[in-house]
Amino acid sequence: MKVAAVVIPTYQEARSIGTVLEELIRDVMPRTSWDCHVLVVDANSPDGTADVVRSFMARCTRIHLSVEDQKSGLGAAYGKGFRHAMDVLGASAVIEFDGDAQHPPGVIPLLLDEIDAGADLVLGSRRRRGGSYPRGWSFQRRFFSTVGGFVSRLLLFFPTSAFWKVTDPTTGLKATRVDGRLRALDLGALRAGFSYKLQMLFQLVRAGARVSEVPLQFRLRTEGESKLGRQEPMEILWTCLLLRLRDPGTRRFFRFALVGFSGYVVNGLLLELLSRASALKALAGSFDFARSTLLAFLSQAAAWASLLSAEGSILNNFLWNNFWTFRTGQRPPARGFVGRLLWFNLASVGAILIQAVFVGFAAHFLGESTLVRQASLVVAIVALVLPFNWLVYSRLIWKKTTEA
Repeated sequence: MKVAAVVIPTYQEARSIGTVLEELIRDVMPRTSWDCHVLVVDANSPDGTADVVRSFMARCTRIHLSVEDQKSGLGAAYGKGFRHAMDVLGASAVIEFDGDAQHPPGVIPLLLDEIDAGADLVLGSRRRRGGSYPRGWSFQRRFFSTVGGFVSRLLLFFPTSAFWKVTDPTTGLKATRVDGRLRALDLGALRAGFSYKLQMLFQLVRAGARVSEVPLQFRLRTEGESKLGRQEPMEILWTCLLLRLRDPGTRRFFRFALVGFSGYVVNGLLLELLSRASALKALAGSFDFARSTLLAFLSQAAAWASLLSAEGSILNNFLWNNFWTFRTGQRPPARGFVGRLLWFNLASVGAILIQAVFVGFAAHFLGESTLVRQASLVVAIVALVLPFNWLVYSRLIWKKTTEA
C-alpha cells in the first residue's frame, strides 16, 4: 500500500492540534486507499503541543512527532518533515497541512485521488468553484489573499500555461508526488516564512510537474493566532520577483525582448526610407483598382515598404537570437546555420503578413504619414508580432535548445 505523509508544522498549537489529529484519524485514515501517516514537526512549543501529540501516538501508530531544537521557520519545518517522510516513512506523497484546524481533513482523499489520476502536484484552491474563504474574514484579509494570490500568479507564471492552471498559489494545503522532482529540490534551502510555498511551487512547475487543483473551503480560525506576520506580504512579493528573475527562461525572454527592440529600430528606419522610394510608390500605384476591396492595403507604398523592412528586421533578429538569445544547448544536427535561417524566414512569414496588413490598413484609413506608419508599426509589433514570434521561435526554430 502506498504511503502518504501529512506533514504538520506546529508552534503554540496545543489547543487545536488535538482536534486536527482526531479529525485525521476519523475522517481520513479509513477513507482512502493510501496508508496515511501524520508527522507533526513541532518548533519546541512551550505550551505543550508536543505532549498532546505524544498522547495521540500512544493510541495510533501512524502518528509521528519530530521536535526541533528551536523555532526555525515554516519552510525549514516543512523541509525537515518532507525529508523524514521520504527517508523514514517511505512516503510516495507528502501533504502540507496546517495545525490550526483551518484546513478540512476531508479534502485529503481528494488530493490523493488526483495523485492517483496522474497529477504530480495537487493544490487545495479557494478560488475554484466549490472553494471558499471564511465568511468571518475581514475585508483587509480577504483583499490581501485575493490580490496577493493574483499578483503571485502573474509574477511567477504569466504568460505560461501554469498561470491558468494555478488559481491559488498561496494555499497551504497541497499534495506532492515523491519523485525525482521533489528529491532534486534543496529542501534545506526553503525560505523560512510563507514564501516557501511559492518557492516550492515555482520550482516544481518549472521542473515539469503536472498540476491539478481541488476546491478548498477554508475554515475560520477558532484557536491561536495567525503565523502571517506584517513582513510576509513584502517577503512573498520579493520571493516571486527573485524566482522569476533568476529563472533561465525569464532571462532568455528578456534577451529576446531586447533583440526585438533592435529589430524594431531596424524595421522603423527601413520603413521610412523605403516608403519614400519612387519604385515602391509606383508599385503601389499599380494596385489602385484594389482601393475599394479587402486588398486595399496593397495600394499603399507603406505596405510594400513594410514587407521589405520586416525582412531586414528578421535578418537582424535572427543573427542576434542565433548567437545570443538561444545560443545555449544543443540544436538539431541536421539543421545548420543556413537551414535555421531558412526556417526562421519561413516561420516569420506570419509576422511579415501581420505587420504589412496592419500598417497598410492604418495608412489606408488614417493617411500616409510618418506618425501613422510608426504608431501602427509599434502597435503591430507589441500586440501581435512579439507574442507570435516568441511562440514560433521557442517552439520551432530553437525547440531543442536547453536552458542555460
